[in-house]
Order: sequence, then C-alpha cells, then structure tokens
Amino acid sequence: MDRVFNKVRNLDAYPKINEDFYSRTLSGGVITLVASIAMFLLFCSELGLYLHTVTETKLVVDTSRGEKLHINFDITFPAVSCTLLSLDAMDISGEQHLDIRHDIIKKRIDSNGKVIEERKEGIGGPQIEKPLQRHGGRLEHNETYCGSCFGAEASDDECCNSCEEVREAYRRKGWGLTNPDLIDQCKREGFAQKIKDEEGEGCNIYGSLEVNKVAGNFHFVKSFHQSSIHIPDLLAFQEDSYNISHKINKLSFGDHYPGKKNPLDGVHWFQENPNGMYQYFLKVVPTIYTSIRGHTIQSNQFSVTEHYKSPEIGRRSLPGVFFFYDLSPIKVTFTETHISFLHFMTNVCAIVGGIFTVAGIVDSFVYHGHKALRKKMEIGKLG
Repeated sequence: MDRVFNKVRNLDAYPKINEDFYSRTLSGGVITLVASIAMFLLFCSELGLYLHTVTETKLVVDTSRGEKLHINFDITFPAVSCTLLSLDAMDISGEQHLDIRHDIIKKRIDSNGKVIEERKEGIGGPQIEKPLQRHGGRLEHNETYCGSCFGAEASDDECCNSCEEVREAYRRKGWGLTNPDLIDQCKREGFAQKIKDEEGEGCNIYGSLEVNKVAGNFHFVKSFHQSSIHIPDLLAFQEDSYNISHKINKLSFGDHYPGKKNPLDGVHWFQENPNGMYQYFLKVVPTIYTSIRGHTIQSNQFSVTEHYKSPEIGRRSLPGVFFFYDLSPIKVTFTETHISFLHFMTNVCAIVGGIFTVAGIVDSFVYHGHKALRKKMEIGKLG
C-alpha cells in the first residue's frame, strides 16, 4: 500500500517548499494585492454576465395558417368629432367591416385636448313624441312599431326602427343620408343635434380589433358609408374642409414583449392642405418571444413608410387616415438564454489561473531584476 502511495506522491505537480526558505518582498506584496483586486473585479464581471440573460435571434419561414391579427390603437383627432369619426377594416380576401363599434371607446375632447366625455360609440339620445309608423301615423297603444325606411325599403314589409337602420337601408341602396333632421328616427334620437353639439370638438379613439392574417387595411374617416365605396354624405350640414390632423398615441400588432418598439407611437401629423388622405404603409413581421422561464408571447413587429395624397382637382376623394398592412413571410423568434454554469466556471478558472500566472511572471521579473541591480551596486562599491 505504501508503494502505491509513493507512486501517487511522485505525481505531485505542486512540490512544497519549507516555509524557512520563503523570501517575502514588498514588491511581491504589491503585485499580490493588485492581482487580487483584478481577480475580484473580473470575477464580478463574469458573474454579472452569467446572471444576465442573452436574447438569441433566429429567422424562420412563417408556416402558420388561419390565425388572426390583433391590432391595438390609440389615436387622437383634434378636429374631428366623435360622432362623425368611423373606423373601417377590409382585407384582400374580400371581408370588410364598416363602422366598427365592438371594443372601441371614444373620448370627446375640447380644443385644448381636455376630455369632455368618454363613451362607447353609439347614437342614442332623448326621445321626442311618439314614433312615426311606416304607414304615416304615430305609434298607438298596443300597436307594433314599424318605422319607415323613407324609400329605401328592400321589401314592402321591411321596417327601419332606428336611425342606424335607416342609414343601413340607405347604404344598401347607395344613397347618402344628407339631412338627418328629415328622418324621424334620427330626429327622435337626437342624432343631428348631437353633431351640432360636438361641432369644434376633437376625438380620442382607442381600442382593438381582430382581422384575418392577410394583407388589408383599416382606416379612420370623417364620413358615413355609401354602398361598397365610402363617400362623405354629411356635406349638407358640414361644408367645411376636412381636417385630418392626428396624433398616434399607440399602434401595435399583437401583445407587448420586452424590448418591443412601435415606430408610430407618439407620431404627430398636422394637416396643411384640406381634404387630403394620409396613408401609412406597414410591413408586419410575425414575432415569437420566449422568456427565460419558457413563457411564449405571440406578437408582431412592423416597419412603416408614409405618404400624403393631396386631393385631385375636380374629383372627390375620401379624406381620412389609412393604414395599409402587409405580412412578411419570415418570422422572427427571440429566445432568452444565459451561459451555462460550466462555461461560467471555465471562465472563472481562466481568470484566476491567468492572473496568477501573469502576476508570478511579473513578480519574478521584478525580484530578479532588483536582485541583479543590487548585486551590481555592491560590486561597484567594492571596486
């Protein structure tokens, strides 16, 4: 057994020296102190890198199908009243949504930007006298109400019981509702009065909408809709120029994730020429973000270019703010990671061993140099 121990002892790469033969110097103490401080600082730096997460980026082909695109927005129009502001969305598949109201909230604001009222979009209003029936008389007790569509009925038994239904009937016919004061339903609901009351006000509209994950557009227009095209039909009582100045407080596609930047957040645009069309062209990039804990966020990034289209002389154009979006075929994936513990230990050993070795070389150079210099000085004195 002793023979085995002796063989192992002969493998010792760190032979020990009796402390009686140690020679401690001032320069060695200074070098040791400096080396220790350097080791500590580099160790703290390496520990910080180990604890810090690193985001890895990869590009892959987007193979997802049948998904929805979630759009969040918060936009302020300082010169368009809430009643006259509508939101539409349509895509290349032919699906369109006109005058969207679901999950949309509007804030009436004055000329100074202060909030007057916050409400979900809706017409509504105080009722005046008894409703007018389709046959011309007023609604009597125990009689079923069936309002007139004022010539826009699709069939003899069709009823329009609200201003919105009259507008819808006119829209199907391709007619413009130019004078709501003549429509009994609108007059009862106070629609025209509401427009007059909000004259000179602005509107902050915010909310979200879900659309098909295909190219399309959504837009904010100061108009009603006419058939499958959009032409303002409020010119009968609003002949002023359309001012589409706006501020985009927030515009994003999908949920927020750490580090996400939306290039249109906080963008202002003030109209110089009346009745123009402001267009934003967006390139939406599908994005997946995976946190260090494995939580996955499905979202999107986007880039943007913008263009202002002035009205053409002699042609009626639709003033408004339009967002045209298209989808990138490439998906970006962000994955949070940190370096492995073995990699961390390797770097720590490299720091300690490297500094220890370099400090030993410097100490040896200083010690032998000082020893040689002192020896020459002694020889000089003897000579």
